[in-house]
Amino acid sequence: MKKDRMILRTPLPDRLCHWAMVVCFFLVAMSGLSWVFPSLNWLNGVFGTPQMARVLHPFFGIVVFLALVYLFVRFVKYNLFVKEDRIWADNVKSVIAGDHSKPLRIGKYNAGQKFLFWGIMTLISVLLLTGLTIWRAYFAHLFPIPVLRIALLLHAVAGVGLILLIIGHIYLAFWVKGSIRGMVTGYVSHAWARTHHDRWHQEISNKNAENKAKIKGTR
Repeated sequence: MKKDRMILRTPLPDRLCHWAMVVCFFLVAMSGLSWVFPSLNWLNGVFGTPQMARVLHPFFGIVVFLALVYLFVRFVKYNLFVKEDRIWADNVKSVIAGDHSKPLRIGKYNAGQKFLFWGIMTLISVLLLTGLTIWRAYFAHLFPIPVLRIALLLHAVAGVGLILLIIGHIYLAFWVKGSIRGMVTGYVSHAWARTHHDRWHQEISNKNAENKAKIKGTR
């Protein structure tokens, strides 16, 4: 389809940030898992050597955090919960079954995506704070051993939790046909938007109609 017949869902800067974060998160997650689960020790080779993994893991983790801060600023206004989210929650079984016959008044993101958004932001904040605490090269010497032990435990739990959320995010992206294309090209079809985000599609359509009316009025 031609872009002029589609809807811009994700601008280029946001997509570039998202995919750069994906690469960094993969490296950080794999190296992190290699330390949490001894049977996955071979994963610390993602940075070349185990020694390099120890050095680069925290730096790449900070890059992931900064990327998420950027995306938070860009998308937080779309992820605030509104009363209409209750409609989606009450019909979640129908949504999972692929039944989109009933108008659910979904904005740019549905209630499930909003929960995922806030879950990811919460866990990455925990990972940053605990990661800085246990960063041996710079900050670990400032804290007593009991604090470091608690920070290590929280860091591991938050890390595994974040990985699980991301896996869920990836699964849903493939499950909802058209979502991956939307994040690659930035555009989605009107039919896709109308089916999965009906209120957002209506808002976009109304805005486009208003812009066209203004253009005609200036001629």
